[in-house]
Amino acid sequence: MTAEDFAHVGGRLATDLIEIRHDLDGLDDEGFWVVAVSFEGDVTCARFADVRTAPLPAVGWMPAGDAGWTSSLDRDAYVAAAEEVRRLIAEGMVYQVNVCRVLSRPSQTVDLAGLAETLGRDHPSQYPALICLPSVGLHVCSASPELFLSRAQVDGRDVVETRPIKGTGKTPADISPKDYAENVMIVDMARNDLGRIAVTGGVDVPALCEIEAYPGLVHLVSTVRATLAAGVTWAEIFAATFPPASVTGTPKSSALHVIRDLEPVARGPYCGAIGWVDADNRTAALAVGIRTFWLDGAQLRFGTGAGITWGSDPQAEWAETELKAELLLAAADGVGRPS
Repeated sequence: MTAEDFAHVGGRLATDLIEIRHDLDGLDDEGFWVVAVSFEGDVTCARFADVRTAPLPAVGWMPAGDAGWTSSLDRDAYVAAAEEVRRLIAEGMVYQVNVCRVLSRPSQTVDLAGLAETLGRDHPSQYPALICLPSVGLHVCSASPELFLSRAQVDGRDVVETRPIKGTGKTPADISPKDYAENVMIVDMARNDLGRIAVTGGVDVPALCEIEAYPGLVHLVSTVRATLAAGVTWAEIFAATFPPASVTGTPKSSALHVIRDLEPVARGPYCGAIGWVDADNRTAALAVGIRTFWLDGAQLRFGTGAGITWGSDPQAEWAETELKAELLLAAADGVGRPS
C-alpha cells in the first residue's frame, strides 16, 4: 500500500489507506470503505482513515492521443448478438438481455484524476466516483447516473434503495413504448431481488418510469425501496441483488449465460458496483458502473450497451450504444464540451 492510494466518492476525499480487502465482510465491521466490484464479481474494498468533504484534486487531463477507439464488438457483431437474443426470446429462453461492448484505446496516463475532473465539470452526474489504488492496480473513473444500492437508517428501519435505468434517448420524445415496457420488466426483477433480503411486505416502488435529463441524453428511471430484514450482511445483500438487474436481463441467471456466450471480453468495472460504504453509520451509496472508464495496463477502456427485447430493432440498439458513448469518449479525447 502506498501514499498514492486515494479516492473521491460522494463528494468526499478519502486518503490515508488502512487496508484493502477482496471480500465484503469488512463492510459490516467498521470504518469508511471505498468499494469497486467488477461485473464478474471481483471485489476490492479499501478502508481509509482520513475522509473529508473536499473537491476533486485539481489536475489536468492529458487526452489519450491520436489512436482511435476499438470495440470488442463492431457494428455487425453487435447487431448479430442482438438478433441472437431475439431468437432466444422467441424460444422462451430469456425475456430481455443487456448486451454490452468494451471500447479501448492506448493511454500512457498513470491515473484518471484529470479525467474525473473533466467529467465532473462537463458531464455532472448523481454518483461520480474516482478510485486510484495503484497498490493493487485499480484505476476507475465513473460519471454514473444510476444507483445500484443506497442504504440509510430511516425511523429505526434499515432501508435500501435501487434506481434502475432502462430507456435512453436524445430527448423525452425518443423514449419509446418498448423502453417503458422494459423499465417495468426490470423493476419487477429488482423487486424480486430486494424481496429476498427484506422484511415481509417491505418492498415498494415510490417512483415508476420518471424521465431524467443529462448532457446530451435523457434516461427513464424508476425507484425500488426495501426495508432490510434484521441481521442481513453485505455479502447477503450482494448475493441477492448483484449483478444489477438493469445491466443483466431477465431471468437473471439465464441472461448471464447469454452474456457470457455473446460478449467476447469481460466487462470489468463496467456494469459493476462503484461507491462507498460507511460501516459505522450503516449508510452507503453504490452506483451501477455505467458511464465508466478504467485503466487496464496501457489501455483506457469504456463500456456501453443496450437492453435487447423482442421489440428491439438491432440497428437502433447499436445506435443507442453509440449515443451513450459519444460525449464521454469526446471528453476523454479532449474534444469540446457539451452544448
